This record gives sequence, C-alpha cells and structure tokens, in this order.
Amino acid sequence: MALRLHDTATRGMRDFVPLEPGRVSIYVCGATVQSAPHVGHIRSGVSFDVLARWLQASGYEVTFVRNVTDIDDKILAKAVEEGRPWWAVAAHYERAFAEAYRILGCLPPTIEPRATGHVPAMTTLMRRLIDAGHAYASDGDVYFDVASFPEYGALSGQRMADMQPAADADPNARKRDPRDFALWKGTDGDPGWETPWGVGRPGWHLECSAMAREYLGPAFDIHGGGLDLVFPHHENEIAQSRAVGDGFAQYWMHNAWVTTAGEKMSKSLGNSLLVTEVVKRVRPVELRFYLAAAHYRSSIEFSDEALADAAAGYRRLEGFVQRAVERVGEGADAPLPEAFVAAMDDDLGVPAALAVLHETVSEGNRMLAAGATDGLAELLGSVRRMLGVIGVDPLDPLWAAGGASDAARRALDVLVGGRLAARQAARAERDFATADAVRDELKAAGITIEDTPSGPRWALEP
Repeated sequence: MALRLHDTATRGMRDFVPLEPGRVSIYVCGATVQSAPHVGHIRSGVSFDVLARWLQASGYEVTFVRNVTDIDDKILAKAVEEGRPWWAVAAHYERAFAEAYRILGCLPPTIEPRATGHVPAMTTLMRRLIDAGHAYASDGDVYFDVASFPEYGALSGQRMADMQPAADADPNARKRDPRDFALWKGTDGDPGWETPWGVGRPGWHLECSAMAREYLGPAFDIHGGGLDLVFPHHENEIAQSRAVGDGFAQYWMHNAWVTTAGEKMSKSLGNSLLVTEVVKRVRPVELRFYLAAAHYRSSIEFSDEALADAAAGYRRLEGFVQRAVERVGEGADAPLPEAFVAAMDDDLGVPAALAVLHETVSEGNRMLAAGATDGLAELLGSVRRMLGVIGVDPLDPLWAAGGASDAARRALDVLVGGRLAARQAARAERDFATADAVRDELKAAGITIEDTPSGPRWALEP
C-alpha cells in the first residue's frame, strides 16, 4: 500500500505511515445530537466510512471511534424549545443519526462513546492540565490558558495576536484572557456532574481529547471531521492533548461541506434535505453514491438534478451487475485494478477510482452484448470489489431491497415472490389480463419488474 493523504496540519500530501504495522486507529468527531440529520451532517459519516473500507481492503485492522456529543448548550436549548428533558432530546436525535448512518450503509464504528459517559476521563485530563500550568479553575469553571501553549493556531493557520475572544466569553470576566476556552462549565442546575472544582458539565472540546485517549491511547493515526471543525474545535483538542505531552493525532483529515446556493447547509433550510426526506426521492444507495462520488475535500453543491444524475449513473452500474449475475453467478475472486488502487491511494481519489469502475463496466457490457462469458466472472468480481470499497455493491444485503432492514427484505421477498409466481402462472396459461393486473398492482406499490431469460427480476422504484 502506498497511501498518501492530504494532512490539514501540514497543508500538503504525506505518505501514510501508521503508528503500528497492520493496524490503523481513527477518531472522527460525530454528531451533536440536537436535531435530525440532513445530508450535510451525514457526509462526514460516508466520507470516513469510505476511508475505513479502503484501509480494510488494503489489509489493515481498523479501530474506528466516532463520538456522540450528548450534552451541549444546543441540546439544552432544544430541550427548552421542545419542552422535554435534555437527555430525552439527546437520545431521540442520537437514534435518528444512527438510523441515517445505517440506511446509508455506513459500517458501525468499533465504538461510539457518549460524552456523558466519560466525565471521569475529562476530570483526569483537566487535573493534568492544571498541574502542568495550562489550565486554571475560576469560580466553578475551568479554562484552558491559550497563551501557555505557543503552538496554538497552527492547525488553522492563525496567529494568536489576530484571534478574537472565544465563543464562550462571558461578561463576568472569569477568564484571564478572553481567548481562553472553557474546559468545564460550572452550573447550579441540571445537568451537572461533581468534580474537584465544583458541579458542572463539560465544554465541547474537552470531551473529544478525553475520549480519544481513553480508546486510542496518547497517540493515534488519523483524526477526522468536517471542515467547519478545524477552528476552534480541533485546534482546541490539539492544545488540550499536546499541552500534557500526548502525541494525539498524527494525520488530520477534513471533509468539505455540502452546500446549497453556495452556502453551508444548515437546519434553517427546512426539512426537505433531511436524510429521511431525501431517501423518499432516491434510494438510500443512490444517495450514498452521490455523497461518496465527489472527492471528500471538494464541496458538493446539492441539487435534485445532480442527485438524479448520480442515481441514474449508479443504476447503470447496478444494471451491469444484475445482468452479469444472471450469466455467471455472483462473480469470481479477482484483484482490484491497479488504476483503481492508485486512485484510492492518492488521498482517497474516489472520482478517478469511479472512472476506472465505469471503464470496467463498459468492457463488461460489451462482453454481455457479444454473448461472451470467458473472463466475465472475474470482471464481475473486480467490479463488485470496487463497488464494495465505495460501499454500494448492489448485492450487499442492505441494498437488496432498497435499504430496507433484513426483516423487511425477507418479507418483501416472500410477498413479491408470491405475486410474481401468480403472474408467471397466468402468463403460462396465456391469461395476459391477469398477468398485466399483477404487474400494475406491483407498480402501484413502487415495485418494478424486468423480465429476463432466467425469470422476472424485481426492484423497488427510486
């Protein structure tokens, strides 16, 4: 493997050398669970799922940590807005994110820790920072002393002298420097956890440093997240961890935004871009293909037209797989094309990798058209391996019924199979009126039928 990654910290390409041979450790900042996920939220999940799949395909054992921020000012505000406990709000939207990841085919992380479950680890980190002179307690709060860490600003390329006050600046002047950021926020109400500095709750940045160390140790390979997290969140994570001597992340990767009209996607755009709404317009596998097809560092300008084009492109790939399977079965074990490997090793160059995939499928379609089967099983196996790296192999059980759960897929197989058998029996008896009625019944239910030499094939309509 000759993987090269664009490292945000050095602003250039670097050869990827894991800390431990054969193993890769990844920490990705997950959701702050205060609203339902839209496609902009979920792009990070898809991007880093492709990274994990590629590392696994390259022979690495991957430990993948993606946290859940389940306590935050935004969650508390949402709880007031919705008139229910903060923990109920967090649990509700955490389930919504989990379902969005699932229906878009993201492999589950090795562990998905919640912030509220790691207050002891945060307390330990705060004590280390205070003992080292990099943090201080003030009237129940604990702050990081930014001036004590000369490297502060290196990730985002900012100079200390040009920085504005931290977003959590307060009028009570509890900070020594307005640029200092909160590690711990003292509170007299709910929620609150007991620490040596009083009852309070964690600051946003503290939790990720604590959880990364808890599961990946003082140094790990890759830290990922959205581009909007570079400053202040990731800058602050680096300060917290390296100030106490932890190596922390060796490589930093940031996916770009999904935009609408050139602006970062946000919840103010309404519900039409929620994942649950978009998958009513295209199948989940097609939405995943759309989000994965662009380079992870390139912005995606979302539009229904672009989404429809991506869905059509995916269906062409899917159609080849289905036709080839009818000829030669599910394919033979075959290596990935060298050009595909080279593209993926070049900073996860999915667009160039997909070009190789399309070329291979075109060759396969020519073989099918000519009635040739010699070498087709190997070509199909190669195509399926490429699709699997992107996470969109049509034969993956997740996609077999348009993203339905395994139980729903089995139910659909039984129900649709019964109606297709009735249609075949009517056709055998030349009762075409009944056969057409069954076809129309299935179409009205969103199921399309394609008659093939080996029998009818069905699929859910996009």
